[in-house]
Amino acid sequence: MAARTTEPEGTHEAPVPQRLLAVATRLFAERGYDRTSVQEIVEAAGVTKGALYHYFGSKDDLLHEVYARMLRRQQQRLDAVAASDAPVEDRLRAAAADVVVTTIENLDDAMIFFRSMHQLSPEKFKQVRAERRRYHERFRALVEEGQRSGVFSTATPADLVVDYHFGSVHHLSTWYRADGPLTPQQVADHLADLLLRALRP
Repeated sequence: MAARTTEPEGTHEAPVPQRLLAVATRLFAERGYDRTSVQEIVEAAGVTKGALYHYFGSKDDLLHEVYARMLRRQQQRLDAVAASDAPVEDRLRAAAADVVVTTIENLDDAMIFFRSMHQLSPEKFKQVRAERRRYHERFRALVEEGQRSGVFSTATPADLVVDYHFGSVHHLSTWYRADGPLTPQQVADHLADLLLRALRP
């Protein structure tokens, strides 16, 4: 995934927090988190250091927010899918496809985070792990619901099923290309179908 070299259209008219995040995402993708200074971020965003520290507190907070904003969206969408009245097979398939599409749509964020998460402070690292665990547990609950009701096979433990799917999701940033032969939705459909086939009784 090539890093973007310009901010999204309208970045400099955006509210300051969004402007800082857009610039930080670009610079972290281009140079790496550890090689990007706070000064470079605020200069590119056209704001002062005081503005950055007002909204984020530290560069560490910016790195956390790059990933947390994507995870919040994914959690909200998963919660809505899981709470619907659709059959559990349809809900799991929708959830499995959605996490692929939303990850591809935010591939810079995902790439930056997985490349740099070890540089978070211990407190922030613990926070992110807790946020990810909540998402995975809600996803796993759909697998377990289907296994209890006989819709899904119980041959493979639900934890391994979840790890199998998210291993594929976390690997997307290493191979997916926007100009490749598959659209985000096509990739999502293929991976969701693989998951559902693996769970058939």
